[in-house]
Amino acid sequence: MRPRTVLPVVLGLLVPLALACSAEESTTVPAESADPAGSEGHGDFAGAVELDEPALGLTTVDSAGVVRHLDLLDGQVDELADLGSASAVHTDGRFAFVQSGDGVEVVDSGVWTWDHVDHLHYYRADPRVVGRVEGRGPATVATTGSSTSGGAGVFFAGSGEAVLLDVGALSDGELTETFRTTTTPHDGMLVPVGDVALLTEPDRTGTPSHVVVLDADGDPVPGGRHACPAAAGTTTTRVGAVIGCADGALLAEVVDDQVEVTRIPYPRGVTAPPATSFHGRDGRPTVAALAGPDRFWLLDTREASWALVDPPVPLVQVSAVDDADGTVLGLTTAGRVVVLDAASGAVRATSAPLAARSLRRGTAVPPLVVDQQRAYLSAPVERRLHEIDFADDARVARTFETSSAPALLAGTGR
Repeated sequence: MRPRTVLPVVLGLLVPLALACSAEESTTVPAESADPAGSEGHGDFAGAVELDEPALGLTTVDSAGVVRHLDLLDGQVDELADLGSASAVHTDGRFAFVQSGDGVEVVDSGVWTWDHVDHLHYYRADPRVVGRVEGRGPATVATTGSSTSGGAGVFFAGSGEAVLLDVGALSDGELTETFRTTTTPHDGMLVPVGDVALLTEPDRTGTPSHVVVLDADGDPVPGGRHACPAAAGTTTTRVGAVIGCADGALLAEVVDDQVEVTRIPYPRGVTAPPATSFHGRDGRPTVAALAGPDRFWLLDTREASWALVDPPVPLVQVSAVDDADGTVLGLTTAGRVVVLDAASGAVRATSAPLAARSLRRGTAVPPLVVDQQRAYLSAPVERRLHEIDFADDARVARTFETSSAPALLAGTGR
């Protein structure tokens, strides 16, 4: 049996990702309409045009803070913003949360997908800079699977400020803080689950040791404190929100109108570095994380299980495609993209060296974005973006030359 804690809530928005459901305490917050566009406007969003297919794109940020968007359908590049500086980016598939100095700029790419349980809607609107979230020190951003409802969490390590943003307001072009609370400064995170969130709590040494469930007002929920030693790394899957711990992971999801927090321990007798950075295809239950340079973890959030995989090549990045073939993609120390078998770790295909100079001269690992049929690798020093058909022997399908080094990369329109 897996230990779990159940917290009662009322669902606000019935979107298909369990994580993206609006989770609110029934004693304090009334339920809202199940249709974010209203019962009269099913699938309609003001100022947006509905499309027949997803407007997939790549949003890049260079070291000078210039944000550009590459339309993968026609190859057009648009400059969205000039922020002056940038050190990190996170996306929910629509919004790019870019750390710039002491704060986070929220940039709307203008393209997104809305998953409405049994069908999908695709949209395009005018891109824009929505606003800036002020805070001190490095920021960690966590989002749900919805870019039209719920919350986005921003945590500033330098000040200990935790800010939950209203994503519904962001989609209307407004920067609204659902709550802002302060804890002891530490390398932590605020992870949203609909309209509530999980906040890390440090021990006396400043190391995150627990997570606390906060309601929509930013107040702790009774019974919502969970041990998570050395908490590090978070992601969103089809099932729920994941937070990495030294002894496994916590999974927060909405089940039968309740927030359920489940502990997923590492397998007994297996020794490997813990997962601290999770990557996978949007909307899938399985994600991957490095376990040191020689192995990687696979976390299946639907089965609540881990697998430790030993590939024959050293990796600097890994991401789970989670398809019928059990595909995992990795970036080797030589700058090659490798197609791996999830069960055995065997190499199915290897690309040419695509980011070798970036790995030799860069200060960060080149970003790798995974889709259902393609992967996208940024090679900042080479000033290129590569589109890789991983099902066709890791063939480079397209290469896009860039006018500046695409240091940061996010997949949008998803």
